[in-house]
Amino acid sequence: MLAPSLRDALDRVGFTVESISEVLGPAAHAALDRGEPVPVRRASKTAGELGTLIRLFLLGDPVIEHELRIALAPVNIHEAVAAGLLDRDGDNLTAALDLRALDLGNGPVWVLSDLEDSLRRRTLKPEHVLGVGQASLSLLRATPTASVGTVLDLGTGCGVQAMHAAGYASNVVGTDVSTRALWFAEANAALNAMTIDYRAGSWFEPVETERFDLVVANPPFVVGPARVEHTYRDSGLALDGASELVISGVPDLLNPGGTAAMLASWVHIEGEDWRSRVSRWLPDFGIDAWIVQRDVADPAHYVGTWLRDGGLDPRDEAAQARAEAWLDALDEYDVEGIGFGFVYLRSIDGPTEVLAEDLTHGFDDPLGEEALKYFERSAWLRAVNADPSIAWSARYQVPEATALEQVSLPGDEGWERKVTRVHRGDGPRWQHEIDDSGAALLAGMRPDGMALEDLVELLAFSHTGEEATEEFRDAALELVTGLVRHGLINPVLDV
Repeated sequence: MLAPSLRDALDRVGFTVESISEVLGPAAHAALDRGEPVPVRRASKTAGELGTLIRLFLLGDPVIEHELRIALAPVNIHEAVAAGLLDRDGDNLTAALDLRALDLGNGPVWVLSDLEDSLRRRTLKPEHVLGVGQASLSLLRATPTASVGTVLDLGTGCGVQAMHAAGYASNVVGTDVSTRALWFAEANAALNAMTIDYRAGSWFEPVETERFDLVVANPPFVVGPARVEHTYRDSGLALDGASELVISGVPDLLNPGGTAAMLASWVHIEGEDWRSRVSRWLPDFGIDAWIVQRDVADPAHYVGTWLRDGGLDPRDEAAQARAEAWLDALDEYDVEGIGFGFVYLRSIDGPTEVLAEDLTHGFDDPLGEEALKYFERSAWLRAVNADPSIAWSARYQVPEATALEQVSLPGDEGWERKVTRVHRGDGPRWQHEIDDSGAALLAGMRPDGMALEDLVELLAFSHTGEEATEEFRDAALELVTGLVRHGLINPVLDV
């Protein structure tokens, strides 16, 4: 079997994200990310055996056999050709598969997939198995990694999400309808010495009687006509049918208290709120949903992006014909835009709750940990909804990352304050506008200080000399619950 010897070779040479970045240097590494091979090739010339593997696997350059034999030792070159890892042309060998290094947070990981077109122009075949693309990286960063028992990677592809899950779960199951994808997934598990249960089948069929603590999914969510040009992105369902199918079906796969983290797309239809559209995909009972829209693309830009993703030049006649048909299909349903983002689900014992919101501003922190904190806050807010005294009797803490900002503009009599808001300096960078009373309320919050009930009464008396009115209390509670939901303040139940 080739996997153990290939793993030994990659480990010996140091074919890792850190080492590759170090030997290339910032400029050449940036060129690699941009798909510009020349700076990478020049930097790799002095990188010894690691440079040889960089040229072979990352640039797709031919390498002389005796040079590669040294760099890939103890791999048997003839076995590597027979296994489909390398192609031979006389004394020259080229990579027949894409091989990338990845850091999943618990040591180096290597990922095999079909050859990409980032550095050499290729038209992708329908059964193409994608490696670690931007969508995969986004889901990796957005997946909660708290220890769990069982994880399902629905539509595993080359298996990268399942390998990530192997670092925090006891048992991992990966499914896919593509036999070629499962071949890569199993090869990657072997290459990284991981034990993962891979199963063939469409959508939920391989696991229809099972339940999981966590479900992750990067489904073929591309929005368009009902066709399959590339199995990694096209579902055969029209518009956002694949996202609807997955979002509506995953709740039945969750254990009590189980969580799902998924990528999805949805159409923006003229006259329809996208939030309502996605909310309709969920059951009426048993789910707490946090849906985060990260981007909205206009149809023309969307179609052009995915044409290029498939290795097509939008200027070619065949590509133009495909674009016409694609845009016609979107026009038929009055599609104004295509939204993309993350869908987090938590299994609960109660009526379904949905918060769908835009998070289109930039931020660096991954959402995985934030999603778990969101569901904790959401559970507390459900308890408050059932018994408001919980909120009134609680004390609150303003985290260090929460800042108060006041914006003033020049006026007739000097600076005039226009906006007062609080915003988070970490995580999703949420912000809420507040008034002076709200700012004063937050100023009085201490973990060992007054309960909310007493704070509100004190604030009302300081302003009016009287007890708080029902309207004042309702406004204060609405402000507090809104700030808790976004982590701008936190309830402290025990001092």
